[in-house]
Amino acid sequence: QVQLVESGGGLVQTGGSLRLSCVASGRTFSSFAMGWFRQAPGKEREFVARITSGGSTHYGDSVKGRFTISRENAKNTVYMQMNSLKPEDTAVYYCASRSSYCSRYGCQSQYEYDYWGQGTQVTVSS
Repeated sequence: QVQLVESGGGLVQTGGSLRLSCVASGRTFSSFAMGWFRQAPGKEREFVARITSGGSTHYGDSVKGRFTISRENAKNTVYMQMNSLKPEDTAVYYCASRSSYCSRYGCQSQYEYDYWGQGTQVTVSS
């Protein structure tokens, strides 16, 4: 069992920045692929970014060039730096973990992940 706890959400103006954190329980964090997803009201959960155990990253088209995912295995933590935020980035952001291998462009579906955090709200005002 893996527990994931997100933090760092909040209210920010258009063009601002936030950094989300997700802390995972367990001693095998370094072997996990980690993903960030988001869900806005009335919309489906959307892939945002993921990072493999080896540090390979992949981003959703809507956040490329603005968001950066990273990990710090010594702290069992994955981060997402979000810059140039837009109102359409408003959503609940979730982190997720996967214990299996990700192909080069894989692990973009929520169904590929094993465990989820409770989510953190990000609101971008116009």
